[in-house]
Amino acid sequence: MKSKHLTIAVCLLMLFAACKNFKKQKRAVVRDTSITKTTSFNNLFFDSLGINHFLESHPDLQPFEEQYQDFYKVRNFQYAWFDNKGITEQANHFLNLLNTAVIDLQDSSLINPSLTSFYASIVNDSLHKMSADSILKTELLFTGQFFQYAAKVYKGSDLDAADLGWFIPRRKLDLAALLDASIKSKAADIASYASFNPQFQKLQSQLARYYELLKTGSPDSIPMLKKSLKKGDSSDAVLLIKQKLFELGDLLQKDSSRVFDSTLFVAAKQYQKRMGLSIDGSIGYKMIQSLNVPITKRIEQILVNLERLRWMPPQTDSNYILVNIPEYRLHVYDSGKNVMDMNVIVGKAANGTVIFNGKLKYVVFSPYWNVPTSIVRKEIVPAMERSSNYLDRNHMEITGRSNGLPLVRQKPGEHNSLGLVKFLFPNNYDIYLHDTPNRDLFSQSSRSLSHGCIRISEPKKMAEYLLRNDKTWNSQNIDSAMHLAKEKWVTLKKSVPVYIVYFTAWVDKTGTLNFRNDIYGHDQKMSEKLFTRK
Repeated sequence: MKSKHLTIAVCLLMLFAACKNFKKQKRAVVRDTSITKTTSFNNLFFDSLGINHFLESHPDLQPFEEQYQDFYKVRNFQYAWFDNKGITEQANHFLNLLNTAVIDLQDSSLINPSLTSFYASIVNDSLHKMSADSILKTELLFTGQFFQYAAKVYKGSDLDAADLGWFIPRRKLDLAALLDASIKSKAADIASYASFNPQFQKLQSQLARYYELLKTGSPDSIPMLKKSLKKGDSSDAVLLIKQKLFELGDLLQKDSSRVFDSTLFVAAKQYQKRMGLSIDGSIGYKMIQSLNVPITKRIEQILVNLERLRWMPPQTDSNYILVNIPEYRLHVYDSGKNVMDMNVIVGKAANGTVIFNGKLKYVVFSPYWNVPTSIVRKEIVPAMERSSNYLDRNHMEITGRSNGLPLVRQKPGEHNSLGLVKFLFPNNYDIYLHDTPNRDLFSQSSRSLSHGCIRISEPKKMAEYLLRNDKTWNSQNIDSAMHLAKEKWVTLKKSVPVYIVYFTAWVDKTGTLNFRNDIYGHDQKMSEKLFTRK
């Protein structure tokens, strides 16, 4: 009987506590100092049932119920956006961030109207004049708004990355932990706590400029030319080209002359470089075609690539190799600094290089090329049937048979399709980096030419970099190992992360915005899922 009376008494006490006004809600709690550590707690707390009641009347925030509970349990249900003096500086920082984001991203849905309404009604009131209900609703609206904003801007869509050809494990974002870190640090910049790839904010900063271009830029397209324009030429088209390059920032001063002068020549080369075109300063079909891409399309391209950047996992190792497929470039980072770049050749559209990550573990000098079964079936066997000495002529040999097909490999040497060295990061896609005997192909502006593996333009330089901390290797014996009659495997003392990525818009190390063609159609497929089309 005593137990029953005790239970009723406890329930009445809980109900009484939930109905008390904000000032009287100050109560003793057991604070988890092992979690909160150096956080300077104020003495304002609310009952945990308040979250449930709040979410019942805010269905738009119900998807974040778990995040609400996780965040406030860590705080022992202490207010985050209020202290003894009223609404906190952090709340004002966050509202300023929201307003800026709405302008920069042209997305009014980032702000919950309920929040601005409650905020406006209490911002000029002192704490003791506010009702407990109003304060709690405002508190929980701020938290929900944070979760909505962070989920949209930092976490991204719920698209299936693998369905879009992206096999790098998608980055996970703990919204409750992100809010906790932001509140503790009183940070005005949430992104600094979101473990983002540094490229994200650089690319996002370009959106505001392109939205402004959408309003102020010239709508005129440039007519296609019968022949390329060169320095010294005069044409009405030159005036349109100068206007477009000025709007895009490649031509530094506005110029109404019809003459193709040295200033336009420099601007054309700048534009060609950041668009991945042949950098010759002349203006032909491909450059005009690129200049005529609508600003709306460029904005869409930026948004698609921002979504991919949200997926990129945090960089846990400051030494890594990154290959950007549409750029046809490989970048080496050492201690977080870009120390080496080189041209690459990637897979044809029909044999697209897979987007994934791995760990580079082996350098193989003077490699054999074990010809893939698909190539044996489609190319080697028909060639052998046409010519009896095909294998000898191509320095190949049969090492066995499988399912009725010969197992073919090409011997080491200058003639080998893998060149003189390959770099392995074991994976399920049978993709690796390697040399090639066809050096002239690296000078082409479009280099999607392989069966899927990645050919690199400076293989010896790569080998020297990977073995730089191994005293048994130097330039001379690396060169010797590249010219052996039999392949030689070297296991790296420490594996190097490799990311094979697909970005068609990014900001380079000089701060310049780059665009590339969607060579595999991945942008188009993602756009169809991300954007509503009429």
